[in-house]
Amino acid sequence: MDKTINLDSIDQYNKLYGLETLHPLVSVINLNEATRAVDTIRINYGVYAIYLKMEKACDINYGRQKYDYEEGTIVCFAPGQTAETKPTTNQIKTNTYGIIFHPDLLRGTSLNKTIKNYTFFSYEINEALHVSEEEQGIILDCLKIIHKELEHGIDKHSKNLIVTYIELLLGYCMRFYERQFITRSKSNHDVLIHFEQLLDEYFEGTTAEYNGLPSVKYFADKLCLSPNYFGDLFKKETGKTPQEYIHEKVIEIAKDRISGTQDTISQIAYSLGFQYPQHLCRLFKKKVGYTPNKYRENIIG
Repeated sequence: MDKTINLDSIDQYNKLYGLETLHPLVSVINLNEATRAVDTIRINYGVYAIYLKMEKACDINYGRQKYDYEEGTIVCFAPGQTAETKPTTNQIKTNTYGIIFHPDLLRGTSLNKTIKNYTFFSYEINEALHVSEEEQGIILDCLKIIHKELEHGIDKHSKNLIVTYIELLLGYCMRFYERQFITRSKSNHDVLIHFEQLLDEYFEGTTAEYNGLPSVKYFADKLCLSPNYFGDLFKKETGKTPQEYIHEKVIEIAKDRISGTQDTISQIAYSLGFQYPQHLCRLFKKKVGYTPNKYRENIIG
């Protein structure tokens, strides 16, 4: 690795590739216009970045694994994330388009409050967005509109217009990701089956008792997915969040142990990973309508 850069400004990125800066807080990227070659580089992002890669001219490492992308894919990064880019060709110019924008651009706008809803910014490994030629055209059109506005120069309308167009771009990306979930329904189904198996294994032994209630991140890591990608996939397929499903599973197991064993409610709570028995009682009453003790009375009679 040649160097690590803390990317905190738009101009810093543009200077890296020899590109022109038209606005201090946002830039539309066209690496076909790059005038400087960049070797292997590790970037600590302090800005948002969306790249449409029309060719595979580099490998991207996010964490310990490679980002799975091919020609015609979108990859996204958010402030706080780190990625390593390693060129696979010697060419300076690459057929890559995109946009980078600083969080300060969003201050005082509605997008500043909703940016967290675009969960694809926290997707990590094997989760690039594969877009069709038509979808690529839509993304490029959005970028052209934003670039045109940047060429217009900064005035009192600039910020609102640019942020509105960025929000439009993000909306399309969200639509395309949801389409990808649907077209990958077979692989999604396999993920759900594996998740169910992992969930069963977690509560069959003593793992829960020693490690506590499992988190969504625990299973996402086991499935080699980021928590947000797994959450979106799961909700698209089931209509529930993984957390809701884990709680439902816990309650079903609790019902079996309450009705089929002589264990106390405290023993059952600890065996399921609850730190305090009252936490199980609270969740049980919320989901079932009455306390574990009342449930045992009703079942046993």
